[in-house]
Amino acid sequence: MWECPKCERIFKTTNQSHSCSRKTLDDLFENRPDNLILTFDKLLVAVMDWEPNNVGASVNTIVFTNKKAWLIVKPMTKELDLKFYNDEVLQSGYLKKVSKPYNGKFAHHIRVREPYEINEEVVNLLKIGYDFALK
Repeated sequence: MWECPKCERIFKTTNQSHSCSRKTLDDLFENRPDNLILTFDKLLVAVMDWEPNNVGASVNTIVFTNKKAWLIVKPMTKELDLKFYNDEVLQSGYLKKVSKPYNGKFAHHIRVREPYEINEEVVNLLKIGYDFALK
């Protein structure tokens, strides 16, 4: 793992190309409703015991990494978009959309607005994305 000396984000590859950003989690949740902050807090509690696991803020997203990026959280106006990857399409009523395959993986999107939506099934789906990134 490599830490960019300018923005202190962590990447799989030394000198990995990226856009440096000094944004913080607080910056990304500025002017967002309290329920989104509480929902993100519950997400953090649900996944932070998984090791390795790093969290960093980029320009418009929050990126969770282990060996590589495994979860991208985009705070939107009224909801959080949770994007994770897997090598096959997963089935769940919680999935908002699944992308066409790109480099042998599918992007899965879950949208959440309230803390109670970070439930056991959602966490289990995210764990699949976490484990896929470790391969």
